[in-house]
Amino acid sequence: MPLVVFCGLPYSGKSRRAEQLRRALAAEGRAVYVVDDASVLGTEDATVYCDSAREKALRGALRASVERRLSRHDVVILDSLNYIKGFRYELYCLARAAHTPLCLVYCVQPAGRSRGPPVDGAEAHPGRNVSVSWRPRPEKGVKPQTARSEEPLVVGSEVNGGARDGVPREVEPKETGASDSPALVTSASEKSAKHASGAFYPPELLEALTQRFEAPDSRNRWDQPLFTVVGLEEPLPLAEIRAALFENRAPPPHQSTQSQPLASGSFLHHLDQVTNQVLAALLEAQKSAVPGDLLTLPGTTEHLRFTRPLTMAELSRLRRQFISYTKMHPNNENLPQLANMFLQYLSQSLH
Repeated sequence: MPLVVFCGLPYSGKSRRAEQLRRALAAEGRAVYVVDDASVLGTEDATVYCDSAREKALRGALRASVERRLSRHDVVILDSLNYIKGFRYELYCLARAAHTPLCLVYCVQPAGRSRGPPVDGAEAHPGRNVSVSWRPRPEKGVKPQTARSEEPLVVGSEVNGGARDGVPREVEPKETGASDSPALVTSASEKSAKHASGAFYPPELLEALTQRFEAPDSRNRWDQPLFTVVGLEEPLPLAEIRAALFENRAPPPHQSTQSQPLASGSFLHHLDQVTNQVLAALLEAQKSAVPGDLLTLPGTTEHLRFTRPLTMAELSRLRRQFISYTKMHPNNENLPQLANMFLQYLSQSLH
C-alpha cells in the first residue's frame, strides 16, 4: 500500500502531522505503520546528525525498515528529516519496485518564527524574551517526577532577566520496560495535544541542517505529489492526501528492470523450423529467377525482390540475427506471422 514521506527541519511539526494522518487513516480501518528515528535507534538522538557515518547508517536502517513494511495492504508513514533528495529518490525507487503510490508532505515553519521547540506561556507574553533551558537541572526542594506522573516537569526560567515559575521545559516520557519504541507523549491538557520531541537540537546543529537542507521540488518525479504545510495552524490536506494515496496509479517501472514475457516451450522450436523452411524455399526459388523478379515463397504473403544470387552462408547469418532479436521479444501471438516477419527482415537487410 502507499508510502507517505514527511520532510522538514526539526521542530517543524512533522511528528504531530504524522500522528494526525495516522489517526485519520486508522479511523477508516486501514493498517498504518509509522517509521521514525526512535523506532530504529531505540530512542530519539539528535547527535546522529552530527556524525556523517552514523547518519548514513540511520538512513540505511530507515530505508530497510520501510522496505520491510511496504506491501499491498498497509500504509507506511516515514517520519524523519529526509532532507537529502538522493535519499528521497531511493524511497521513490522502493515504492516503484513495490508497485505502490507515494506522496511527500513538506512541513515548513512560518516565516519570522525562530527555530526551536514551542514554549508554553510565550504566547501570553509576546513582548517578553523567554529563555528556556531544555536540559533541566535538579533543584533543591523539588522531587523528581515519578514514572506514572502525567504532568509535565515544571521548573524555573528567566523572563527579561527575572525568575519566573510555571514555564514547562520538557515533557519527560514515561518509563516503559516492555516496549522498545517510546510511547507518544501528550500533555495533561487534551486541548493542546502536542507531540513533544524528546531530542534536543543545538543551535549549531540546526544551522548546519538548514544549510545542507535540500528542499523538495514538485518538478522532480520523486517529489510528486508534493503537499506543503506551513506551521501548525494550517490544516492537513487529508482529502488530497487520500486521493494521492488511494486513487493515483503507482510510478511506472523502468523497462530495463522488467522480466521478459514468458513464451511457450515450443516457441523456439517453431521459430527455428519456420526460418529453415523460408531459407530452403528461397534457395530453391532463386535457381530459376532473374534479377528484378518478385519471389513468392510458400506459406508467406510477402514478396522478396530478387537482385542477385544469395549464398547459404549469408542467409544463415541473417537467420541467426533474426532469431536472436526474436528471442529477446517473444510473443506467442506472432507465431502465424513468423514467416512473413522473417521475409520482411531479409528484404530490409539485403537492400
